[in-house]
Amino acid sequence: MLKPPHPVALAAYLTAARINPNNHALDGGPATAALEQEAVAQLAQMFGYQTHLGHLTSSGTIANLEALWVASRLHPGKRIAFSSEAHYTHARMCEVLGIETAVLPVDAGGRLHVEALAKCGGEIGTVVVTPGTTAAGAVDDVYAVTNLAHERGWRVHADAAYGGFFTLIAALPEAEMNHASWAALAACDSIVVDPHKHGLQPYGCGCVLFADPSVGALYKHDSPYTYFTSRDLHLGEISLECSRAGAAAAALWTTLRVLPLRAHEGLGPVLLACRRAAIAACDRADEGALLTSVVRPELDIIALAPMRRGERAKASTVSARTETLFTNLMRDRERPFYVAKWRVGGGLIGNVLPTVEWDQVGCTVLRSVLMKPEHGAAVDDVVAALERWPSLSE
Repeated sequence: MLKPPHPVALAAYLTAARINPNNHALDGGPATAALEQEAVAQLAQMFGYQTHLGHLTSSGTIANLEALWVASRLHPGKRIAFSSEAHYTHARMCEVLGIETAVLPVDAGGRLHVEALAKCGGEIGTVVVTPGTTAAGAVDDVYAVTNLAHERGWRVHADAAYGGFFTLIAALPEAEMNHASWAALAACDSIVVDPHKHGLQPYGCGCVLFADPSVGALYKHDSPYTYFTSRDLHLGEISLECSRAGAAAAALWTTLRVLPLRAHEGLGPVLLACRRAAIAACDRADEGALLTSVVRPELDIIALAPMRRGERAKASTVSARTETLFTNLMRDRERPFYVAKWRVGGGLIGNVLPTVEWDQVGCTVLRSVLMKPEHGAAVDDVVAALERWPSLSE
């Protein structure tokens, strides 16, 4: 998942980096701290938050760590639930924090199984929803989960690190997205989004947002030699991280001036181009007879199995074809294609690829993230390259 930063972001980052501001305390970066607060407010508004508390982070991992930490403080002793397709950072960070977890199954689209969640009881304190898994771009039913969670008294945390910016185009008919799920993000207690993915920023630029500003009372750190220049809020007072690059805030703020967070201008058309490319690639593959879609793309990620339409094949056979095609495409000296692989397993076994015989745990398929707007022009070539598998494997 590599998306080159926008030239404006690079220019702003390098300009600010010359003085190396630190957004921990106002005395370390007064200008960039103000830019961070403005940029974060725009992100909160994008998700429909009426009030918010938030800041930028060095990564989505740290942003999720902070959200899970807050959840554990508000619901001590309670489990945090997430799907088997949620990002591995949740299991990892819960282990770091000493929080018990509940891993829930997914449906045929790779989304958190709401019926399984409904069977959970009082042991749950927080539910993590993922509007855009990093494996296949599956979008959990945020609307259904938030309704259920509010009935049960659970918190809801949205890990929108990858897919969050797609909320800008969710209401557009041509985007073919479930608008209700995206609109329901406003009902989540916390949200994480990574501007260094679809926000066209350099790594690392994550962001954590809380709907209730009162969670700021949980942050109880002080310093004998900072926070003394102003009675205004220092961003370090509401962050688990201390030193943070002010240049990242300058880059994001400047980018949002050039590419505002709107559906029909600014960042919206960039995202729509990526979404259209994924739809076109899936349709193009389905029109042929040599590739099988693993799931219908909900964002800009496609997953295709090298097997003919309706073919009955062993998981080991499909995996071997994938490995052969992956290697040959990458090593083609005349026209190399770089795609990724995805090992379909866990809760997806039996839910996808109905004609596959699961003779092993997991099945490796081809995966491509069409996250650059230029990818739309290459869809036919990419699919044609993937359709070469019979000549390489048979």
